[in-house]
Amino acid sequence: MSENVRYWLWLQKALGEGAYFSRIVDEFGSAKALYNANILEWRMSPNLTARQIDRLGETDINSVDEIIYTCQSNNWQIIDYDDNRYPKRLKEIINPPAVLYVDGNLPDIDNLAVIGVVGTRKASDYAIKVTHIMSRGATDAGLLIVSGGALGVDTAAHKGALMAGGKTVAVLGCGLGTNYLNENKSLRDTIKHNGALVTEYPPFTRASRTTFPMRNRIISGLSVGVLVVEAGVKSGSLITANFALEQGRDVFAIPASVLSLDFAGTNRLIDDGAMVATKPIHLAAPYAERFDTVNLSKVKSIEEYMNTVSDKGANIPKVNEPVFNVALKDRNKRIDNEKQASKLTGSAKTVYQCLNESFAHIDVITEKTGLTVSQVMAALTQLEIMGLTESTSGKRYKRI
Repeated sequence: MSENVRYWLWLQKALGEGAYFSRIVDEFGSAKALYNANILEWRMSPNLTARQIDRLGETDINSVDEIIYTCQSNNWQIIDYDDNRYPKRLKEIINPPAVLYVDGNLPDIDNLAVIGVVGTRKASDYAIKVTHIMSRGATDAGLLIVSGGALGVDTAAHKGALMAGGKTVAVLGCGLGTNYLNENKSLRDTIKHNGALVTEYPPFTRASRTTFPMRNRIISGLSVGVLVVEAGVKSGSLITANFALEQGRDVFAIPASVLSLDFAGTNRLIDDGAMVATKPIHLAAPYAERFDTVNLSKVKSIEEYMNTVSDKGANIPKVNEPVFNVALKDRNKRIDNEKQASKLTGSAKTVYQCLNESFAHIDVITEKTGLTVSQVMAALTQLEIMGLTESTSGKRYKRI
């Protein structure tokens, strides 16, 4: 911790996470100088609002000592804005965090090609597999993968990096020590021993609808490029992409099915100029000359990576299976399914007609069909028994 950590903690506690403090601190010279200024000087500042002045005056600096004690007791690091370990790249954004809380060891962000990976929590098997492959290949090339530690795309990104023997960083939308997302506790434990868990929220701060959009600017701020996988038109992933564009970062996107409206946001990014990424080399190549740590010769082919990832639910044929045989099997399966589907009636027919080849959550299916949840569940059970649908974790379903 730097000698000024108490002043930065005080400032963050007074103004809140995500506050635009740069002009304020620049005016006074430092967080310490801001604290030592009197209320008249605060009132004369063109950069402080009346509400902020009230908050500064109401916040007792001694109240931050409990945060410091908690972090020391748990071996969590506090990296404030003055700390030499604070990434310079993160200081480039317009509202950098005043303080970062770190569990693990933060890699040398400024000297690494960092790729932020974002996407839906309700990811399809395809998205999970392609994210794993892209992250693993990027890590092989010497890139660092940063994501949000959530389910779906985030988990696949972190696991791909770890599978390659690399480090990874998870930027959390909650404080360290919370019970958020217990399903991923083992993954977080692995990450902190092979990288770091990072957050701007004080210990034990609970996740909320507002903390995640705030966290997204840190993912893009740490990165030189952001990869978007399966994003809806109004998703947090697109918020991250917008942050990336505002911060001058590169934006990459994995093309989504043009038949799936659920993930139309990804294709819209491509329409707007995002770089298409269909293999790991696409993520690594732009940074080969800029960073000595990037080695393109380490990247394997898509086929080699596919052989190391489970095919469960992905419907991707094995590499050594003749393409003609695969196509013939698919054709026969489609014919059989069409015959069975033509016999459907009632709720089963309604549900089947609303499904496509991308996984959809049961809530989305219920909303689209106008049926009750119990009717949709009964229909899906019938369709799955008939071999017309496939289910995966998180109550998601698709046509076969």
